[in-house]
Amino acid sequence: MPTNHDAGARGVGVALVTGASGYVGGRLVPELVTAGWSVRAMARTVGRLRDAPWIGDVDAVEADVTDPDSLRRAMHGVDVAYYLIHALGSQGFEDADREAAESFVDVAAECGVRRIVYLGGLTPEDEELSPHLRSRKEVGEILLAGKVPTTVLQAAVIIGSGSASFEMLRYLTERLPVMVVPKWVDSKVQPIAIRDVLRLLVGAADMPDDVDRAFDIGGPDVLTYREMMHGYAAAAGLPKRRMLKVPILSTRLSSLWINFITPVPGSLARPLVESLRNTVICQEHDIAAYVADPPDGMTSFREAVRLALVRIRDADVTTHWSNASVPGIPSDPMPTDPEWAGGDLYVDERSRVVDASPEALWTVIEGIGGASGWYSWGLAWKVRGALDRIWGGPGLRRGRRHPYDLQVGDAVDWWRVEEIIDGELLRLRAEMRVPGRAWLDLGIVRSDGEETLFHQRAVFAPRGVLGRLYWLAVLPFHGLVFGGMQRNIAKKAEELAESAR
Repeated sequence: MPTNHDAGARGVGVALVTGASGYVGGRLVPELVTAGWSVRAMARTVGRLRDAPWIGDVDAVEADVTDPDSLRRAMHGVDVAYYLIHALGSQGFEDADREAAESFVDVAAECGVRRIVYLGGLTPEDEELSPHLRSRKEVGEILLAGKVPTTVLQAAVIIGSGSASFEMLRYLTERLPVMVVPKWVDSKVQPIAIRDVLRLLVGAADMPDDVDRAFDIGGPDVLTYREMMHGYAAAAGLPKRRMLKVPILSTRLSSLWINFITPVPGSLARPLVESLRNTVICQEHDIAAYVADPPDGMTSFREAVRLALVRIRDADVTTHWSNASVPGIPSDPMPTDPEWAGGDLYVDERSRVVDASPEALWTVIEGIGGASGWYSWGLAWKVRGALDRIWGGPGLRRGRRHPYDLQVGDAVDWWRVEEIIDGELLRLRAEMRVPGRAWLDLGIVRSDGEETLFHQRAVFAPRGVLGRLYWLAVLPFHGLVFGGMQRNIAKKAEELAESAR
């Protein structure tokens, strides 16, 4: 069996990062590059990595942990493999996580990987675990039981701009000056800053070969969720929040409430809330023997919140929880052949001459969604977004990672950026709950003359009879929704062009 011990032991070698399009993985990749590693960034759809700022510094590979053949190709010649994958928010995520971990550890041993590093969750020994924490613990145990030395880093709540836990904390605190809260707000938690998580993940790659164990990792503060909300309010300059604790709010009701108040959908909020029932505090700090603490210590909760708020204020959120795809949403690319043979394909196509430069029109197109909205019949969008949240979809409140810059793979409310050609085309794929697959193209055609042509196309591939009925039901509103969108985008671009003259 091939081994790569010498390269890894020197702190220089090949590091495989799974889940490279996700929140932690997308931030870990450049940290490893800076530390001198040759990084192989893995994603199920490698096109999702195309616009990552670090893509030119890494080897991007397409593989799926449930497909051993693709995983073998990704792991060939790898020294350290980071396991940053979990199926949180999907149906049957425990089974999916178990099967993926078993496949990963077997292929890693077969390929001679020197070390596996896994980011799991803190799990108390004497409490009934939530399904989320139980699954994270099981994955760690599967990896540790394999033949490859493994480092399992066990963290509680990760505080950083764009993390799901931080966004939940942020929106609950900002939007509710007075709130009725369940008893889990007094469970003790030891949060950790994303900067410390990344530092420890990088350092874990250089552990001696005889280290094969789990480590608890956390910041210097042990807080209740109530104290975390008060701490966030203080860091954000908000008045102190008032809370009335009641014993009757179940985790299901709590997740529905979070789904209503925050951008985090119920499918993701529920496992996070269920985990907050548990006391998640570090029982040891042995990691410091292998990865030394910074001279000024681990980042405090208040400092972690402050740093996250600075990044949000400066529009410098490099990865976001919404980078991960919505479970159950198809990711097939849009059929590009007008005579597509895959079944019925309904199209709403419109073109319009805009009295503005292509640059002005592109500025409006690339800034669509989020705070800018969708430029047509706002009430209809809000109602459809609310219904989507009720049905378990993302709704409109995911917003955007950045207010005016988009990359392939970014979430834009209930859409996902499937393709972007700067100044020419923005293609969005719908992730709302809908009986079929839907895309929206916003494009600019540059003519030889002075005209700027704005081309807009909505495409729907129905699923069964219900999909066809859905298209017929919404067809009468297309003039208001899509026609209004095109008119108002054009008007906004013309206003921008006029103000620049």
